[in-house]
Amino acid sequence: MDVLMPQLGETVAEGTLTIWHKGVGDNVEANELLFEIGTDKVEMEVPAPVGGVIKEIRVDAGETVEVGTILAIIDDASIGSVEAIAAEPEPSSETNSVIVPLLPPELAPTPTANTRALTDSPNRRLSPVVRKLASEYNLNPDDIPGTGRDGRIKKSDVLAYLQRSASAPTHGPASATRSSIPSPVVQSGGGKKVIPFNRIRRVTAEHMLRSKAVSPHVHQGMEVDFFGVDRAREKKGLAWKAREGFSLNYLPFIARAVCDAIVDFPKMNSHVEGENLIVYDQVNLAIAVDLNFEGLVAPVIQNASAMTAVEIARAVADLAARARANKLTPEDHLGATYTISNNGSFGTLYTTPIINQPQVGILSTDSITKRPVVVERDSEEYLVIRPVGILTQAFDHRAIDGAYSAAFLRRLKEIIETKDWDAALP
Repeated sequence: MDVLMPQLGETVAEGTLTIWHKGVGDNVEANELLFEIGTDKVEMEVPAPVGGVIKEIRVDAGETVEVGTILAIIDDASIGSVEAIAAEPEPSSETNSVIVPLLPPELAPTPTANTRALTDSPNRRLSPVVRKLASEYNLNPDDIPGTGRDGRIKKSDVLAYLQRSASAPTHGPASATRSSIPSPVVQSGGGKKVIPFNRIRRVTAEHMLRSKAVSPHVHQGMEVDFFGVDRAREKKGLAWKAREGFSLNYLPFIARAVCDAIVDFPKMNSHVEGENLIVYDQVNLAIAVDLNFEGLVAPVIQNASAMTAVEIARAVADLAARARANKLTPEDHLGATYTISNNGSFGTLYTTPIINQPQVGILSTDSITKRPVVVERDSEEYLVIRPVGILTQAFDHRAIDGAYSAAFLRRLKEIIETKDWDAALP
């Protein structure tokens, strides 16, 4: 049976095989850990699709290959008998091919103190990325608790250790609320530092450059009064945090309003394919998540258009937590049709975002602050203090024009300002 490089995401065409946990001639059981792969977005432990004997390995650790490439061949008729390989005929062209599934969470045992100890077992071998990080930061792998299968050390374990360790190299101002994983710093002459891009930074840069080259970007912004949203948050925010374990911010309300506005302006939920516009019925909403200043990912809330604001809030919190813990799966990146980027917590006035290909629109939500606003009531005008923020959309001018985007933003503003958000919360 051919073992193929799995599909890693809708727009990801290749992945890097980081380590093999079996070699040619080894027996392997179905669902036993076989190898690991990595992309700019995720690291994955991949199990064997069937039991058998590893007859051939075609891709070495460290190689980057396209999705669908044959990585290895498992002789699933010879489990327990290495000698049977020689007696078997060469596989025919009709040999079955499978795309390896992700390792189900229930198959991954909880690491213990014993399994965390490094041994010479093949299952305890360090992957190249872990070995590289340990070398760059002069870390002893014995000190790093492993959360991978059988207690193996993963990249996320090393990054978490660096965050906790007072001896980890740092740069830039300290933050009481968030930690920053430094990139390896190479000293050069003349009082300068050379900081190489890590993989996610490098791929993010390539993706952003490609987006600017593909799509003619136009940006539009609109001020929005969040008084109704703020009132609902103030009324039910404390009970929400006590019940859910995280604060109720503005993002789920904006996301729900985006889904509502797309009903009236469906071309915002599309992508360009040749000379056609492919418009989707449901909104799969990508939410940009910063990874401690070392890059970003945009995991997807599938069918957000069918969710309430409450369900969206829970989905956003789950995706953000798993993204920062490096626990996203390829399925978390599939099928996005529109993206929201949230920089408001840093106090930005407005941001001109770059479109997340192949979509045609992305919305930036920035800081919401109290400002004087003129409101009209009973034919009289009053100056009041309201929470106001700017929503900025980038759109692909191949797909839509400025008037369509502006009308979408106007509808989005109307929904946020007039919807009964009290009724949307428990």
